Amino acid sequence: MDPPALSPTVLDAPWLPVRSFHDRLYGGEVFCLRGGGPAAELVAVARRACEAALAPRHPTRAHEEAPPARLALLQREFARSPAARAAWRALFASLGLPAERVARDRLRLRFQTPHPAGSRRSRPAITAPLPVHRDTWGSNLYAQVNWWMPVYPLAAGRTMALYPRWWERPAANTSAHFDLPAVVERNRAARREGKVVADLIPRLRRPLPEGDARPVLIEPGSVLAFSGAHLHGSVPNATGVTRVSLETRTLFLPDLRERRGAGNVDGASPWAAPGWFRRLDDGAPLATLLGVPPICRLEEMEACLDELAGAAEP
Repeated sequence: MDPPALSPTVLDAPWLPVRSFHDRLYGGEVFCLRGGGPAAELVAVARRACEAALAPRHPTRAHEEAPPARLALLQREFARSPAARAAWRALFASLGLPAERVARDRLRLRFQTPHPAGSRRSRPAITAPLPVHRDTWGSNLYAQVNWWMPVYPLAAGRTMALYPRWWERPAANTSAHFDLPAVVERNRAARREGKVVADLIPRLRRPLPEGDARPVLIEPGSVLAFSGAHLHGSVPNATGVTRVSLETRTLFLPDLRERRGAGNVDGASPWAAPGWFRRLDDGAPLATLLGVPPICRLEEMEACLDELAGAAEP
């Protein structure tokens, strides 16, 4: 029997005030935003891009023919697409997030291909499920908000899952030994050699009870918004259909300056990753705005934020 689905707080436009929206996210609440025109346009942009690039196969059948390198190229092209960038920006504007006060991570178009249950066949990392993790184990930015949406319909066995029972419970993980600079350099070297790489992130030391997973079942055109401090990961896909989804991450810059954000219950990485983010209105790197390296020691990032407290926002 499938586990109970996630029960996010459903919001229809007009949305909550920005302050209330973020404070509730930092408190662990998960939102499903639905009925927004920009979200529907973003899905339409993604479908057009996928269906043109993968024809004659439908994108949900990508596993039958498209090689990983082809999917990687599509991902890169989509991330640079003016139409995709405009649609994401319109979505944030509809929520009342001013572009000059928001920093955004890169845009991700993900393909999770099916894999028969119990199969030992190897699979490309680019289409494999993401392990259960908190994004904050890697970024050390606790004002981070994650945005996730399906491009085609989901199923309980073809989606992602959150673990809300673990919001305030520590989970044993490898973040204390996460060497972010080394991970970035390995990925760069792989790209120079023409290899397809996937994000490498801290992981759980022990599996969580299966019953704690809450699969996300929202419709295309709806958006899931949740704190990057939530435990989440891919549901292993054995449905015979490729999952196609969109995601990005944001930081509301006033909250970063004022040290607002979710609590840290179990993250121990010595690194912070402001270099993952750029200001939405002008593309300025967040690290440059803060005056720190793109990847810096956590104490350096905290010292910078202490200096910003009470000063003009970045």
